Amino acid sequence: MKLSTRIALAVGAAVPLLVLACGWLLLTLVARDLHRAEDSHLKARATAIAPDARTLLRAAANDRPSAEESRQRRLFNAALDVGVRLTGPDGTYSGGPQPGPSVALPAPGKGPVTVRGAGRSWRAYALPVTGTQASGTLWVFAPDTASRAQLALVRGRVVTTALLAAPLSALLAWAIASGATRPLRRLRGAAAGLDPRTTSVRLEHRPTRIVEVDDLAATLRTVLARYDEQAARTAEALDTARSFSAAASHELRNPLMSIGTNLDVLAHPGLPESDRAEVVEELRREHGRLLGTLVALRELGRGDLVEADAFHPLDVAEVADAAVAEARRRAPDAVITLSAGAAPVHGWEPGVRILLDNLIGNALTHGRGAAGRAEVAVAVARDGDQVLVTVDDRGPGIAPADRREVFRRFHRGPASTGSGLGLTLVAQQAALHRGTVEVGAGRGGVGTRCTVRLPGAGPAAGGELPVRRDWLTAAAERSQSSHKEPS
Repeated sequence: MKLSTRIALAVGAAVPLLVLACGWLLLTLVARDLHRAEDSHLKARATAIAPDARTLLRAAANDRPSAEESRQRRLFNAALDVGVRLTGPDGTYSGGPQPGPSVALPAPGKGPVTVRGAGRSWRAYALPVTGTQASGTLWVFAPDTASRAQLALVRGRVVTTALLAAPLSALLAWAIASGATRPLRRLRGAAAGLDPRTTSVRLEHRPTRIVEVDDLAATLRTVLARYDEQAARTAEALDTARSFSAAASHELRNPLMSIGTNLDVLAHPGLPESDRAEVVEELRREHGRLLGTLVALRELGRGDLVEADAFHPLDVAEVADAAVAEARRRAPDAVITLSAGAAPVHGWEPGVRILLDNLIGNALTHGRGAAGRAEVAVAVARDGDQVLVTVDDRGPGIAPADRREVFRRFHRGPASTGSGLGLTLVAQQAALHRGTVEVGAGRGGVGTRCTVRLPGAGPAAGGELPVRRDWLTAAAERSQSSHKEPS
């Protein structure tokens, strides 16, 4: 049902009820005014004829028939348009319109009362009459017209008004509501023609100065904008997932095919022992590469799924100390130094550990100098309102032209045997923590330096930071756009 029809029905039902309620109040007030006018008239007539009633009682008490008859005539003539009934010790005298003798009268009160009998109603007023020789009660009566002709006329007009008000008010309300809802109908028509799946046209709305309609249009535009944003994110996520799936399947297929080939070679019955040992060693390398790729993929997945409530205050220096100790255990022949001071951040501790493990692991793999010994220097320090993490090695370094590619998934150097995801994980974690990562030349222009800047915890850092999901694009763009060649 249309809104205008609902409003018309509601008004069409409410207005007659309102008219009837007002009519009932009007009838009550009119009846009260009529009674008041009648009662005032009765009191005035009773006061006017009270002396004649007193004289009549005195004449009846003195047993003077002629005087009694004369006084009785004078009493009835003075009453004019009201009925009179005088009760005294010597009898009752009545005349004019009044209830029959069978109608019981109430005890005299302070004001007029309504007396009903024989299908009629009367207003009656009792006035005590006292004298020196006799006392009685003077009753004055008048037909109760307030509950008859006048009230019936008012009642009929109220009912007629209510019957006419129902259709007229409903029609008027429908017309007004139709005009008021016209902007809503235009907005509905404009919104009904939009299909975000097939067109880029969006809702156009001119202000109508109707708050509800303008607010609804603004809400619809906001919803459509959010839909567009979410659709773009979904499309980007699908493209990323397809690209990632294709790259991952390619990277996993190669070691698996190599493992399958080596297994076929091992199955050859006449394979010399030296060749067999070489194939087994190749299998170990491929197995390690495959395992490393799967572990890196798992860590990437953990980073993609982390929520904001997993971030807590932590000290990067403590995480770095644990990461360096683990690296020394894995590579006892390497020289790994750590220089760290207090460096509080609001972060995800497993993510910071993933960042440091991969930075140190990348330096150990590619940072061997001419003597064949890996030398890695790790430093953690405060730099204003940021935490600065640097990892230096003494390897051959990375050419400036290749520094834009090292964060790309599955990117490996010519001599690399890793998964190609180490620095991708570093970029992910740096962006998740609202930080940046840079790759440049090492100290003295020798080797490679990886620099990570993270927002420090505390008042200067602006409080807790939300998790960001566009980590790969943001990390690659920001790290290269802000890259500076260290001296």
